[in-house]
Amino acid sequence: MKRKPPDTPSRSEAPDVRPEGRSGRRAGARPARASAAGPARRTPGRPGADTPELRPRLLDAALACYVEKGIAATSLRDIAARASVTPAMLHYYFGDKDRLREAVIAERLMPAIGGLREAVLAAGEDPADVVGAFVNGIARLVAEHPWLPPLWVREVLSEGGALRGILLNQVGPAMARVMVGRFAAAQARGRLNPELDPRLLMVSLVGLTLFPAAGAPIWRRLFDADDLPFDAVRRHTLALLDRGLELSDEKNDR
Repeated sequence: MKRKPPDTPSRSEAPDVRPEGRSGRRAGARPARASAAGPARRTPGRPGADTPELRPRLLDAALACYVEKGIAATSLRDIAARASVTPAMLHYYFGDKDRLREAVIAERLMPAIGGLREAVLAAGEDPADVVGAFVNGIARLVAEHPWLPPLWVREVLSEGGALRGILLNQVGPAMARVMVGRFAAAQARGRLNPELDPRLLMVSLVGLTLFPAAGAPIWRRLFDADDLPFDAVRRHTLALLDRGLELSDEKNDR
């Protein structure tokens, strides 16, 4: 009887006997793919534009430099040094100096002023309520954003200031002119001192609020008044205006 030869395995069943490489992996074998459930590896490079903690820090650093040196005199290198980043990082987030300034205006300045504008516009037509909303609103604004008064002096009042156009074209029409119109209407109704000019009343309100805030380092030192908080200025201003405007009610001190 002839002995049957052993079964020869098919190509699909034959064992893979290819030699291994130096790494221990069989030559020609593909590396195993990472598990889809595993953590994604971070791509090297600068942080993404949506990194939550860095962009606000860059805006705050720019704002601090604007207050200290002025917008025109501040360079991207100044801002980068204050934020402890490279100028390239500022370029990555904002592109250039002009776009960074626009971002500071849009994300820091205008929201701060917007809160004051909303409070004033919601005050109604009574002059006492309008005055109270403005004075109290400025006090809150200065407490929450102490950078605003010095920036206002440097970039709005000073000739050539970079923010004067914002006041004339955006803030003024949206708030100051509305207030003047309400004062004129109240005066026509006999609710406001007839000897006052509504336009100059608006100027006086700014002078009695923002100027003391901006000049606080001077008058506090001159009068040894470090113990005098800005809320005392607020109450003083309201009492002074109540007499001068001949307001009959006490709706201001809230």
